[in-house]
Amino acid sequence: MPLLPQQIAPVDERQAALTDGCLSGHTGALMDYFLALRAETDAALAPRLGAAAGKPYPYGRCAEINSDLFTRLARRVKEPATDVDRTLRDFVSQGGIVRTVWGVLRGQYFQNAIQFGGLYVDVSNDTVVLTKPKVEILPIAESGLVPVRDLAHFRATAESYWGAAIYANHLVPSLAPLLPMISASPGRLRPGMQSACDYMIALMCLDGFRQAEDWLRDGPAPPAEIASAVLASVPPDLRARTADGRAESLEACRWARASGCDRDQGWRDVRVKEYLRTVRA
Repeated sequence: MPLLPQQIAPVDERQAALTDGCLSGHTGALMDYFLALRAETDAALAPRLGAAAGKPYPYGRCAEINSDLFTRLARRVKEPATDVDRTLRDFVSQGGIVRTVWGVLRGQYFQNAIQFGGLYVDVSNDTVVLTKPKVEILPIAESGLVPVRDLAHFRATAESYWGAAIYANHLVPSLAPLLPMISASPGRLRPGMQSACDYMIALMCLDGFRQAEDWLRDGPAPPAEIASAVLASVPPDLRARTADGRAESLEACRWARASGCDRDQGWRDVRVKEYLRTVRA
């Protein structure tokens, strides 16, 4: 089965051998390399990213940091100028896996990182506990990062990490198959739909929106004050058309499954654009 976006790739014998042969003897140089890249990223992001959950940069900015640094890394590997650039280019040219990954770290919080074959490189290690080192490099097997298994796993992590209450998305039925949850984290995150990351969207498609439908059927509706806060940024044409948003959301899942939308990239792209309209509003 193809990997989901940002899912950890299995470390088979080839990846283990490439990691040992190309990277494992250079851990110190790799640490210096990623710390230098992180300094470039901080210089670019810190002036323009405000506080998250009332805490200053880099708190809560693991996605932005990981994405920016990965872009810088790709440019460096494409046009290598240093020994470490060339080491990483050689690793990639021999078939070494380099990909961004996302999941639940050590049962505590969501985290973004970069996988290099059998290595886990967390370039935003200080975005939850600000006193931790900025970069952590470990074998994947020792990292404690695991994929989100299902909606229950996501909800449990969001509740403990964000202090979130999670409700069913009966407010925006057309997006409910992909974004079936509403989260509210007083003093931390604004109420909104979850989760608009590539991994979770692909996970909802994986079973034809069945677990999304189950949650929309059984999960609690958001209370009035949370619903009002979410709908304040939702254009009128995306809101539930009737007073029974639960029924509309359930029907959206059934229609999407029957129509093969779980395999339709165009349909998914339209829904993501609709979601972005709610963010920009």
